[in-house]
Amino acid sequence: MRDEPSLTPDVPGSNRTGRFRFWLAEQRWEWSDEVATLHGYAPGTVTPTTELLLAHKHPDDRAEVADTLAQVVSTGLPFSSHHRLVDTTGAVRHVLVVGDQMRDATGTVIGTEGFYIDVTDTVDEERRDTIEEAVPEIVAARALIEQAKGALMTVYGISAEQAFRVLRWRSQETNTKLRDLSEALMPAVTELGGADTPTRARFDHLLLTVHERDGTAAGHRP
Repeated sequence: MRDEPSLTPDVPGSNRTGRFRFWLAEQRWEWSDEVATLHGYAPGTVTPTTELLLAHKHPDDRAEVADTLAQVVSTGLPFSSHHRLVDTTGAVRHVLVVGDQMRDATGTVIGTEGFYIDVTDTVDEERRDTIEEAVPEIVAARALIEQAKGALMTVYGISAEQAFRVLRWRSQETNTKLRDLSEALMPAVTELGGADTPTRARFDHLLLTVHERDGTAAGHRP
């Protein structure tokens, strides 16, 4: 197991940010004091659980957050989520939660770790700077992986989950990070020059007629 860094925030604006960790096998959470405080708890007075975390989500956002957590547990992929939480006093806070893969000494994904940013006052310039400095790399990695998945889905006619499995397999086989693999794949796909003529013709037809399919055209909307 690798040495685990302190959960002390290292993102600018430490009174508004805090770190977390989540171990997949144990389904165990760890919050920094700042994250506990953000939820309305005095540091050291609460043991975070998935149930407690979801209980603090705004009712309108709870299902979406639950789905994100389920995907993290299933795939171990990096994630970001912008949602609302309700602290112990009933105050609603807007938060940005960003998580990256947590690995052991062998490179195996064992969980996710990341940080909360309180973005309730989004008009504040300093807050925007904090987000811009902290988030782009993880969000960019996620976008690259999604693009690579989309390419595999289109070329092979497979589902998003199957496409991710292919990428993960190649990542493990070549000992290459998913982000690096995806970043190398996309320009290489472009260099192929697109699909052959019959495939392009079929796609041209689909693009020009897809609006006429059931449930797509305005006249077919419920």
